[in-house]
Amino acid sequence: MNTRISHIARNTFREAVRDRVLYNLIAFAVLMSVAAILVGNISINIERLVVINLGLTAVSLFGIVISIFVGIGLVSKEIEKRTLYTVLSRPVRRWEFILGKFFGLAGTLAVNTFFMAIGVFGALLYVSRHFERADAWLLVALYFIVLQFIVITALALLFSSFSSPLLSAVFAFSLFVIGSFAEDLRGFAAMTTGIARWLALGSAYLVPNFSALNVIGSVAHAQPVSGQLVIYNTAYALIYATMVLSAAVVIFEHRNLK
Repeated sequence: MNTRISHIARNTFREAVRDRVLYNLIAFAVLMSVAAILVGNISINIERLVVINLGLTAVSLFGIVISIFVGIGLVSKEIEKRTLYTVLSRPVRRWEFILGKFFGLAGTLAVNTFFMAIGVFGALLYVSRHFERADAWLLVALYFIVLQFIVITALALLFSSFSSPLLSAVFAFSLFVIGSFAEDLRGFAAMTTGIARWLALGSAYLVPNFSALNVIGSVAHAQPVSGQLVIYNTAYALIYATMVLSAAVVIFEHRNLK
């Protein structure tokens, strides 16, 4: 990463902190604490299952909301404040600006996830009184959640490079919802014929496969995650994000900012 990209990334991280993006950690910590107490009082032998499902789902949803609503403003906010013109008037290329914004928000989400993970493990320790060996799989699930954030951040930047913030949010959130059912789309394609089959199959492979990155249910039931899946998901998320960022760079390079 060159100096200009890292500088933009650091500024993006600082802006996120100033905008109180990381303050959602307080709300998350309170949520997890209250949920842990309630689960401990009303659940019978399923405390661990409920806390892991609730905790990891909350981490995912909090991060997705941040990555979409902060990501769509990374470009539009700079244009509205006219600070983008100042940045680009310096020896900073447009692709460096896009990559710097991406790495800055991705770093913010990684830090966010780290602290929210502490809340999940704290709640789990409260209801279980001790950790089990299977709890280590939570780290894999959290890693997959970070991969989701990387992909959705790239998508948010792509849409914000040519569309309004409102439409960018709609597009990004719609792709997240559809991508969460990518495996179902493939199953539907296998049961249909003709044009419907090709449309369903094309959609299944075009949208990001967020369902493959969701192992919360398996981890909650103490089922191990194969190393092959870890390698596949890592390669898939990085390649998909790279392709999306490449498209964002191409569009932003040809965008008329006047």
